[in-house]
Amino acid sequence: MAETYNGYCVKCKEKRDFEGEIAISKNGMKTAKGPCPVCGTTVNRILGKA
Repeated sequence: MAETYNGYCVKCKEKRDFEGEIAISKNGMKTAKGPCPVCGTTVNRILGKA
C-alpha cells in the first residue's frame, strides 16, 4: 500500500512528492522510501521512531 510523502531529492535538489512504502531502518526509525517522479532516484523520508 503506497502513500504519498514529501521528501528532498538529492539529485534534483528540490522537495518532491513521491509514492513510498514504509520501511524500518537498521537503527529502528520508520522511513518512507520511494522513487523520485522526475529523475527516478530513491528518495527517503524519516518518519520517526517505530
